[in-house]
Amino acid sequence: MTETEDRKPRSDEARYDPEITSEFAVPRGLDVPKTGGESETTSEFAVPEGLQTPQPPGAEPEGSAFTPPRTYSAKDAPAAFTPATGVPLVSLIKDAPWQDRMRTMLRMPVTERPAPEPVQREEEGGPAVPRVLDLTLRIGELLLAGGEGAEDVEAAMFAVCRSYGLDRCEPNVTFTLLSISHQPSLVEDPVTASRTVRRRGTDYTRLAAVFHLVDDLSDPETEVSLEEAYRRLAEIRRNRHPYPGWALTLAGGLLAGAASLLVAGRGDPVVFLAAAVGAMLGDRLAWLCAGRGLPEFYQFTVAAMPPAAIGVALSLAHVNVQGSAVITGGLFALLPGRALVAGVQDGLTGFYITASARLLEVMYFFVGIVTGVLTVLYFGVKIGGELDPEAALRVSEEPLPLLQIAASMLLSLTFAVLLQQERSTVLWVTLNGGVAWSVYGAMRYAGDISPVASTAVAAGLVGLFGQLLSRYRFASALPYTTAAIGPLLPGSATYFGLLSIAQNDVDKGLVSLAKAVSLAMAIAIGVNLGSEISRLFLRIGSAGKRRAAKRTRGF
Repeated sequence: MTETEDRKPRSDEARYDPEITSEFAVPRGLDVPKTGGESETTSEFAVPEGLQTPQPPGAEPEGSAFTPPRTYSAKDAPAAFTPATGVPLVSLIKDAPWQDRMRTMLRMPVTERPAPEPVQREEEGGPAVPRVLDLTLRIGELLLAGGEGAEDVEAAMFAVCRSYGLDRCEPNVTFTLLSISHQPSLVEDPVTASRTVRRRGTDYTRLAAVFHLVDDLSDPETEVSLEEAYRRLAEIRRNRHPYPGWALTLAGGLLAGAASLLVAGRGDPVVFLAAAVGAMLGDRLAWLCAGRGLPEFYQFTVAAMPPAAIGVALSLAHVNVQGSAVITGGLFALLPGRALVAGVQDGLTGFYITASARLLEVMYFFVGIVTGVLTVLYFGVKIGGELDPEAALRVSEEPLPLLQIAASMLLSLTFAVLLQQERSTVLWVTLNGGVAWSVYGAMRYAGDISPVASTAVAAGLVGLFGQLLSRYRFASALPYTTAAIGPLLPGSATYFGLLSIAQNDVDKGLVSLAKAVSLAMAIAIGVNLGSEISRLFLRIGSAGKRRAAKRTRGF
C-alpha cells in the first residue's frame, strides 16, 4: 500500500466516527438541500432578495456616513471644510516673557506647536532625556510647593524641556503629583517621569530664584548646561530663609495690630498691643504643635485661640476697648489668602482637580480657625463675656483715612515678611497694598458702594500692578500680589459670623460667614482678572492672543 493510499479514508464509517469528526459535522443520512437562498453570512439588517424599497423622486442613493455628498468634489471644495494646509497658528513674539510664550504653546495641540529652537548646548548624541525630565520635575516641585499656580508650573516645566530641545513634551500638574512625558518620534516609545510633592512651604525668595533659573534657561543668549542647572538648583534648595524665626513672630504680631487698626477705624494703642500679643502667642503655639508633628489643621486651631481669649478677657475685665477689633486682628494673620487665590486661579484657568484640592485645603484651614475661635467664644459667653455682634455696624463709622492707609501698608509689609519675600520686593508690595486699600476706602466709604464690588475692584488693581511689576522684573507675580491683598481679607465678617453662632444666632452667623466667603471669592477673582487684563491688552512683553481651551467655548 502506497503512502497516498494511507492518507485516504478507508470507508465511509471513518468519516462519521465521532472521535475524529467535529461536533458540528452533518450527521450521516441527513441531506441538506443546496438551494439558491440567502447567504448565511449576510447581516440581519440586509434587505432580503426581491424586496425593493421605494425611493422618493430626486433622492440621493443610500450610502455610508463617510461617503462625500453627491455635490462635493475635491477640486471645488466648499469653504466649510478645513483647508489642507491646516488652521492658522497663534503668532508668538520672540521677545515676550517665557511665561507667555510657554503658556501660549501649551494651549496648542502638539501637532500645531512650532519647532523648538534649542538655546542650550546639547551633548553629543542629543540631550540626556532622563536627566532633562528629572531637572524639569525638580523645578516644577519647587514652584508647586511654593504656591505657584498649576498653569504657571506647567509653563515653567515646558520651558525647561524646550530649552534642551525636547519639543514633544506634555507636562501634567495636580495638587500633589507632577508628571511629564516625552515622545522622541511617532515610532519610538515615550519616556515618562513623575514626582510627588510631599512638603509645602512658603518661601517667595526661593520661588523668585527658581524663576530666575528658568528665565536663564529660556534666554537664547545664555547657555546653561545640565550640570550648571543642577548646581544652581541645589544652591536654591540649600539657601536659608531670609528672615529668622523671631522676625516672623514679630511680623505676625505687627500684622495683627495693623489689622485691628483697620477694623477699629481709629488709633487705639491698647487694641494694637492686645492684638499683637495674641497673634504672637498663637504663632508660638503653632510652632510648638508643628514641632510635635501635629497636622496643620490643629496648628490653625491652636493659633486662633490666644487672640480670641485676649478679646474675651478684655471684655470680662470691662476695659473700654473694642474686643472685636482685637479678635479680628488676630484672625488676619491666619486667613489662608495665598491658598485661596491660587485655588481660584487654577479653577479659572481650567485645572479643576488642582483647584478642588486647593480649595478643600482652604476649607480645612478655615474650619480649624472656626473651631479655635468658637471654642473660646462659647466659653467666654457662658461666663458672662459681653461681646456685641452689632459692633460690626459701628466699627468704622468715622474712619481716619490716613491712619487706615498707613495701617494697610504696615499690614502688607509684615505679610511680605511672613511670606519670606526678597527684601527688594517688600517696598513694591507695601505700596501696592496701600493703593489697594485707598481704592477700597474711596469706593466703600466715599462712594457708598457695596463691599463685595469694592473689594473686587481693589483686588483687580492689585493683580494688574502685580503683573506689571513681575513683567518688569521677569519674576513671578505672587510676591507682588499675595501680600498686597492682606488688607482686603474678610477678617471682621468671619469673626462676627462666628460670634453670632456662639450666641445661638445661627441664621445671622451664616449670613455673615456667607459675606466672608463672597469677599474672599471677590478677592481671588479680582486678582486673576487683573492679571488676565494685563496679558490681554498690554502689548509690552505680551505673546499676543492666548488661545483658550476648547471646552470653554462649548465643545
